[in-house]
Amino acid sequence: MRPRHTRGRRTLTAAAATLVTFCAAQTLAAAPAAFAAPAPAPAATRAAHAHSATASAVTSAQDRAARAIARSLGDASWNTRLRTAALKSREVPVTERASGSLKSRLATADRQIAAAKGLDTKTGSLLRLRLGAPSMRASLAAGTTPWVAAAVSDDDATTVTAYDSRGRAHRLDARKAPAHPVYVVDVDSSKALAAGLDVLREELVKDGVRSAAPAAAVDTTATPRAAATAGYWTTKITAVELSDDEEPWVKGAAEIYTLVSGFGQDGKVRVDPVDMPYLDYDGTVYKPNQILVNWSNYKYNLADAVMMEEDGSTNYRDLAKAIATALLTITDQGTYIPLVNAILDAIPNDWWTDDPDYVDSWYTLARSDQGTYYGARGNGWMTVEPYFVEQF
Repeated sequence: MRPRHTRGRRTLTAAAATLVTFCAAQTLAAAPAAFAAPAPAPAATRAAHAHSATASAVTSAQDRAARAIARSLGDASWNTRLRTAALKSREVPVTERASGSLKSRLATADRQIAAAKGLDTKTGSLLRLRLGAPSMRASLAAGTTPWVAAAVSDDDATTVTAYDSRGRAHRLDARKAPAHPVYVVDVDSSKALAAGLDVLREELVKDGVRSAAPAAAVDTTATPRAAATAGYWTTKITAVELSDDEEPWVKGAAEIYTLVSGFGQDGKVRVDPVDMPYLDYDGTVYKPNQILVNWSNYKYNLADAVMMEEDGSTNYRDLAKAIATALLTITDQGTYIPLVNAILDAIPNDWWTDDPDYVDSWYTLARSDQGTYYGARGNGWMTVEPYFVEQF
């Protein structure tokens, strides 16, 4: 996604973000104990701070790209062109702007990142370059040659390594932006998420779990009740706010998506990923009017939701396979069965280290739910209401 320099993504890490413990009878009061969010992982695992294989591969590729870009700044003409682009735009598609050996190295890094995240090579360039903090603009504009650093994935990082045009490493304070300008090499998480959700849907279906295509219209052959009423009921998000916490200045912004799950009209489990690209900043109220649940897809008047974070550790093929393996063991018993715990249990332990991909959960979201609900982990709130989508 577009870099957000002031965003506190630590919220999305320390438990980050907001999902709401939905219950038909719930109000603004705290969620009943029966629906408390499950512990994400043993404390020892969370404290290990060991990167997953995917996160390590992405971080390594970004670091190699940062070194290559730093050395390339010895070319005065290229240095000037990149500076101009960085001052004009919040992010620069650096691979596309580069040439020669630098372009070749960055293209290799792009392919390695895509492969690590389970994305198709057709995804294109994912590397983006941004200025580390707004406070660095004046120095950069004055002609100071910047250092280059790879975005970190660890909210608890205390130092950041940046490279200069001679290849020398500089250890910087992760909590206080330096006076010297620093370019940060990061992944275009908005582009990665869009491609990743497509992969997730495809892999879920391939593994036997139904999943709707993005912004899919109602399938009138599979959901006759929706067709009969010339429309369908949904749950719409009218407002949402995530909590605010500090994070390393070098860290990139998060992209949020939600996995809505329940039993489809055929009685089999289904998972519908929902992209939430508008959640730009913590501590800001957004009013997206976004449809979260299309009830025509579900057999029961209840569904669950698990909010996730796109970051370097997300491999969408692995995620789909893990979720499918867990959910396909659950069968329709003629009554609603919550699926949140099964999804959380499917998440590998190493996803809980550094930046957990899991954000929070809704349990038993009902079609009639209306009002403001706090997240099960107390990191934000969301206002929802029933909304009927009429067919033309």
